[in-house]
Amino acid sequence: MISINIADANDLETIQQLAHAIWPIAYKDVIKEEQIVFMLKQSYSKEAIAYQVNEGHVFLIMKEDYTPKGFASFSITEKPWVYKLQKLYLHQSLQGKGAGKLLINEVEKQVKNLGASQLILNVNRGNKAQYFYTKMGYTIIKTVDIPYFNYVLNDYIMAKEL
Repeated sequence: MISINIADANDLETIQQLAHAIWPIAYKDVIKEEQIVFMLKQSYSKEAIAYQVNEGHVFLIMKEDYTPKGFASFSITEKPWVYKLQKLYLHQSLQGKGAGKLLINEVEKQVKNLGASQLILNVNRGNKAQYFYTKMGYTIIKTVDIPYFNYVLNDYIMAKEL
């Protein structure tokens, strides 16, 4: 049984653990290991996750039979009708089984209820997840290279009208 719930302060460590389990596998063929380690430290310490929550990011936790297996987060942008999918990660055991579709559909439902008419996201140009997003109705609206400390994030910005 799959469930998706809004995370609370007690879930910060769960999100951190999920990220540290999922990221090294998800990004092993996309970015260098040193960048994975750096970005996990920057974005997925309990303090970093708490900061994101304080900045307005809403985290969702996906569980399979009460075991956390994935998460997503979203936030409003400077345009009140546009929200941004900040994160969407699933344990490899759930990939290809429709769980990602359930999770992104829940994000879309949540932001639509908050008044969004568009959801945007960034995805690394080398990440096969871009094909998942395309299948889910997202289109590439921009190609960007974002300086990030000593790295450059080579992303597509994708969007979907809700």
